[in-house]
Amino acid sequence: MLAFMAMLGGCTLVPTYHQPELPLASNWTGNESLPAQPVAGGQWWREFHSTELDSLITRGLTQNYTLQAAASRIEQARAITDVVQAGQWPSVSLGGLYQKQNNYSTRKKRSVFAETTYEADFWGKHRAATGSAKALVQASSYDAQTLRMTVGASIADTYFLVLSLEERLHLAQSIAADAQQVLKLIQVHASLGASSNLEIEQQRNVQQTFAAAVPWLAQLRNQALFQLAILVGAVPEGFRLEQSGLGGIRMPKPDVGLPIALLRQRPDILAAEARLQSAHFDVGVARAAFLPNVSLDLLRGVDTLGNSPIWSVMGILSQPVFMGGLLTGQLHADRAHVQELMASYRESVIEALQDVETQLSATQQLSQAYTIHRAAVDSAREAARLAQIRYRLGASDFQTLLIAERSRYQAEDSLLQVHLQYLQSAVGLFRALGGDFTPTASAATTVSSTSSVVKDIDP
Repeated sequence: MLAFMAMLGGCTLVPTYHQPELPLASNWTGNESLPAQPVAGGQWWREFHSTELDSLITRGLTQNYTLQAAASRIEQARAITDVVQAGQWPSVSLGGLYQKQNNYSTRKKRSVFAETTYEADFWGKHRAATGSAKALVQASSYDAQTLRMTVGASIADTYFLVLSLEERLHLAQSIAADAQQVLKLIQVHASLGASSNLEIEQQRNVQQTFAAAVPWLAQLRNQALFQLAILVGAVPEGFRLEQSGLGGIRMPKPDVGLPIALLRQRPDILAAEARLQSAHFDVGVARAAFLPNVSLDLLRGVDTLGNSPIWSVMGILSQPVFMGGLLTGQLHADRAHVQELMASYRESVIEALQDVETQLSATQQLSQAYTIHRAAVDSAREAARLAQIRYRLGASDFQTLLIAERSRYQAEDSLLQVHLQYLQSAVGLFRALGGDFTPTASAATTVSSTSSVVKDIDP
């Protein structure tokens, strides 16, 4: 009998976990002919070669309040696991009794005792519940890594945005100052009869338009700067940056690896898989609820008045017979939850693939756009320089100068915006590949069923 009970103690009703089939391509679109280099992970932000960005992200990853809250959620999940796991062990309590009765004669009783209660886990219900809780701890840990990945990318994106807006602000101020000089030139020409009041007012409008962009860009810069302060856990008041432009930022070229590597690089995928595994354990708990349950209650003590021992042994065997569909409904709900989380897991995988493909396309297209815009800026600057010379010499009219002036500003402002998008596409690609994951840790498998005997019993 004891041997049979020991064998049952090694059984589990948890369904065997198999990783779902996933639609994974052999390589990335447009990258088929290139050798796949393993993604290094780690501190990807150092690839931009900005010491200020390094310090901001390091500060943000330690002081960001969202990440601190995520760390607390991991501790909560671990504490819940301790609560669930306690069901596998006997509970021991100490007690005492004092009783005084006065019917026909006064009688007193005093005793102290220890009581042990244990529910035999024949069907692995408590082990399955513990496995489910541990899988949720893993999911919480991966959720925190996902937040860490997102926060790091948000700090880099916002930092580049602040620097870009700073450059655009300086450009607007410079263009407005140049337009003011052209206005003075036209006013001189007008005094000599070479220009009209119409041309003066047109140039004044251009100068005012350029000047009007300054406060608007300053507001956007301040808004982004204050947001960056929040991301790194600082108060906005007095928060400043040392760098004033994107000139010293290098454009990195991340290794993308293979699509299958995302399964162990992306913490959101790992979190989805951990929740799927947790749901498998829940099915085991629901199955075990149909089967007999045995609990033991042992009491041992002493009557302190009579100095006589007190003891009792009680075993309870219970078998659910009719519960109005409660157990069946719970089992069906847990099975449906497995199917739901399996679909969510697959969706998280294809969304991650889409994320990488989108960022790869963005870096490739924006690289070409950045090169074209740089050439356009060179042409616009030269055109504006020649237009001013020809206008001073009277070889061209004012409209030519006006068009060249506006084209130069639009070209330079567009270049700054494309430069920002180009850098942010690299940040997005690092994030899509898993952020600062650790290759050895990400290769580790999540919680799985390790029971020696697996029974697939449907009540």
